[in-house]
Amino acid sequence: MATAAAGGGRGKPKGSKSVSRSVKAGLQFLVGRVAQHLKVGRYAQRVGTGAPVYLCAVLEYLATQAVELAGNAARDNNKKISSRWFMYRGCIWIEWNACNLVHVFCL
Repeated sequence: MATAAAGGGRGKPKGSKSVSRSVKAGLQFLVGRVAQHLKVGRYAQRVGTGAPVYLCAVLEYLATQAVELAGNAARDNNKKISSRWFMYRGCIWIEWNACNLVHVFCL
């Protein structure tokens, strides 16, 4: 009978490294850590395998948008960004996107 190490059976070869879910999904945020927090936080009785990946993708997108806004402001103004400025700009950005979504759905 062939074994997995010999390459004839199921499973991974003996010398292969494991690949994290973050790498598989192409994300920078840690999918395993988010999955752990979803399970420990008792938000639901069961947590699917895709839920932490999707949540990480959304959080990463929001983080990149925040960093992009901050970088643009720093480049334009050449000064530090206060939290008040960021809250104001973030609210404008969210309202603008919400208006666009409403416009798209109303067509």
